[in-house]
Amino acid sequence: MSEHTAEQGLEAYLVGGYVRDKLLGRSHSDRDWVVVGSTTEDMLARGFQQVGKDFPVFLHPRSKEEYALARGRDADGALITGPHITLQEDLERRDLTINAIAMDADGRLIDPFHGRRDLEQGVLRHLPAFADDPLRILRLARLAAQLGFSIADDTRKLVRDLVAAGKLQQLPPERIWQETHRALCSPSPRRFIEVLRELGALQEILPEVDALFGIPQPEKYHPEIDTGLHMLMALDRAVQLTQDPLVRFAVLVHDLGKGATPPEYWPSHRGHEALGVPLVDRVCHRLRVPGRYQKLARKTARYHLMVHLAFELKPKTLVKLLNDLDAWRSPEDFERFLLACQADAQGRKGLEAQPYPQADFLRQIHTLTKDISAKDAPAHISGKQIGREINRLRCGKIALLKKQNSLA
Repeated sequence: MSEHTAEQGLEAYLVGGYVRDKLLGRSHSDRDWVVVGSTTEDMLARGFQQVGKDFPVFLHPRSKEEYALARGRDADGALITGPHITLQEDLERRDLTINAIAMDADGRLIDPFHGRRDLEQGVLRHLPAFADDPLRILRLARLAAQLGFSIADDTRKLVRDLVAAGKLQQLPPERIWQETHRALCSPSPRRFIEVLRELGALQEILPEVDALFGIPQPEKYHPEIDTGLHMLMALDRAVQLTQDPLVRFAVLVHDLGKGATPPEYWPSHRGHEALGVPLVDRVCHRLRVPGRYQKLARKTARYHLMVHLAFELKPKTLVKLLNDLDAWRSPEDFERFLLACQADAQGRKGLEAQPYPQADFLRQIHTLTKDISAKDAPAHISGKQIGREINRLRCGKIALLKKQNSLA
């Protein structure tokens, strides 16, 4: 571990997530180093490549690992760097105790804020500098989702105070999406949503999701009743089905339309699919969610109920559904869509293990019809007639499949 730092003669320490994950016995993230007692000029003279401007970060000439000069604060609280900044000053400006542990070139730990104790106890505890960046609220929730840790009581109080003071409103949307995406890739996206809600932050960054909690659904179809709880259960099922964050995001927002149902119609949510699409768009536009995520989420919000009813649909309706889903041109997204629908169907109390044959039925339809193209149409037709003929042929295949299934 020490060959790069030793050969350069630097006082350098591993810090942050690498040290934390190593102590937890988890797969290690990229290694980050902090350098004490050096300057920009010294780093450049040693062959490092500068990649940061305000607070210089350097790439090692051979390993390409990142080395940052130690940072502290001046009398006015502004961040500064310089050869006089100590390791402890650098560590104390970090967010949490578990992220403020350093390791020297020989593997010895420097742990002035007892982060190792909090790692052993599974606790997320803030340092005074936590309040410097409101993004740390989302990182706190994301780490809770990644590590399964609890949050210290005084940290909870601090976060609630920061949220009440409107600090989250200062965050650029790209940063909110970045943390949300990382949480969707975690072992428990549900925990991310739950922590944000418990701390009052969910209504600030995802009010459309927060609005689902407390809204009833028909117990006949949703024994868990609460729409927000259903969404969390569906998210859990999505995690079991796939690691794909596109599917998990689609499940997160698939029922937003239920939050727009007038209370006088509760617990019914007729038409929630169409109501949900503009709400999905609103979330995606506000957080600048990538287009491919928005595209799948819109399809899931709009068509998930049709998939649940697939066996009842006529061949013509099924062909239109697959056309609307662009299933023949985008089979990968079609499969993602089916997984999201399955997560929705199985994300219900007591029904988590029920079969979902609708997805396999639609996969069969796709397989049967995917190779039908203009070459199968009569040579004498053209233009829109070709499209109609392709649809007719697909309907014929589907009708035959439905007949065979009923005979079976």
